Amino acid sequence: METETVAMQMAVLFAIVIAGFVCHKCGVMGGELDKRLSNLVIQLTCPCLIISSTMGDTMPDRSRILPLLAVGALTYAVLIALAYVLPRLMPVRRADRGMYSFMLTFANVGFIGYPIVASVFGQSAVFYACILNAPNTLTIFIWGIMFVTGRKSGGFRWSLLYSPAMVATYLSIVIVASGWRAPEAVARPFSLVGAMTVPAALLVIGSSIGGMPVRRMAGTPATYIMCAFRLLILPVGVFYLATALGADRHIASINAVLIGMPVASFGTMFCMKYGRDDTAMTQGTFLSTLLSVATIPLLAAIIS
Repeated sequence: METETVAMQMAVLFAIVIAGFVCHKCGVMGGELDKRLSNLVIQLTCPCLIISSTMGDTMPDRSRILPLLAVGALTYAVLIALAYVLPRLMPVRRADRGMYSFMLTFANVGFIGYPIVASVFGQSAVFYACILNAPNTLTIFIWGIMFVTGRKSGGFRWSLLYSPAMVATYLSIVIVASGWRAPEAVARPFSLVGAMTVPAALLVIGSSIGGMPVRRMAGTPATYIMCAFRLLILPVGVFYLATALGADRHIASINAVLIGMPVASFGTMFCMKYGRDDTAMTQGTFLSTLLSVATIPLLAAIIS
């Protein structure tokens, strides 16, 4: 594992968050622009990123597709179950429990996870990460929205199953399963638009932080407890659970690194989209992203 490479990757991504912060303070970003940019990421660039991740030169072993999906599904079943319990044991206001449930469950896999997986395990591992991430994409647009909005199961909308991100997930699985090689004229546009996802999402996070009073950026004791679970305790626990159940150690390691990413950027964007107070979410996203510069190399060393 190249610890310096991983740390440098995290520092570069965090620098984009700082750029968004500066843009907000200078009046370049904020308000309606942030909302529209968030919607663009959710509706267009992220789906393109999902699809483009399956259009590389090397495809994964097809025989591993079902085991990878099984590991991913088990992982999110465990995380969602814990997300209903842990916030009730933390010093969190009842109104904010859903926000902490989201932060404990969903990591920044699509935006930060793939580059980190490539740095730690090599470029070919990104394709395995994409398949492991399929349950994430499904659950974040179902349970993730439920956590943020406070809806119970009765608030489920079937339209979530054919949202742009979900359609992209279905297509990516079909592409990998069939072994279809996209021609350059098809793959290149998806790659170019998908590449906008990382900077756009991180700029929105930085701009959201720029709109907060400095004293609120430090977070609360609950924020740091959440970060400890989000960045180290949960990924290490998931790694040992997967290996204990017989999962391939390489797959379990990739999965653990994905789970150990900072809080998903979609949390802040969902808050904006559905009109929820994003203070707790923005604090958790900011601090987990900052702390991950140190914890991701540590996590990779623990499970290597």
